[in-house]
Amino acid sequence: MAGDTLKATTDAAGLAALISRASAQTSGGKASLPPVERWEPPFCGDLDMEIRADGTWFYMGTPIGREPLVRLFSTVLRKDEDGKTYLVTPVEKVGIRVEDAHFVAVEMSVTEEAGESVLTFRTNVGDVVEAGPEQKLRFEIVGENHELKPYLLGARSAGGACLAGGHV
Repeated sequence: MAGDTLKATTDAAGLAALISRASAQTSGGKASLPPVERWEPPFCGDLDMEIRADGTWFYMGTPIGREPLVRLFSTVLRKDEDGKTYLVTPVEKVGIRVEDAHFVAVEMSVTEEAGESVLTFRTNVGDVVEAGPEQKLRFEIVGENHELKPYLLGARSAGGACLAGGHV
């Protein structure tokens, strides 16, 4: 679903276009996220579902090709204190595997606000997330060439999910 590089924009028009693409990706915008952090249903086992490092979702070894279905699943993701990721509804909780990060940045915009640079990202599931005090950037050194890989922590604060971008 996502490549190793981000498409970057550097002005207000680029940011508006990023938000417009996210809105189009989510069929005109999506309602607020369900309150998965408040739901405590019983654990019902693990599903053979995985989010790969490139952002592609798999079910029983087969890519999920329907983007609206992936977006729906993404709204009920939660990473619990045990470090595992679950799909959570009010009546059940099922485990899934995540190879790297829950979401992948596919586009980035750099704008200026009050003399400070602001980084805004669009994810592979159509969310628009701004880096800042609530969503902090962190970098990990990965691979044989010791490349930096950025992560945006708390991109979905309710689910404690993180977002991975391409290598820098």
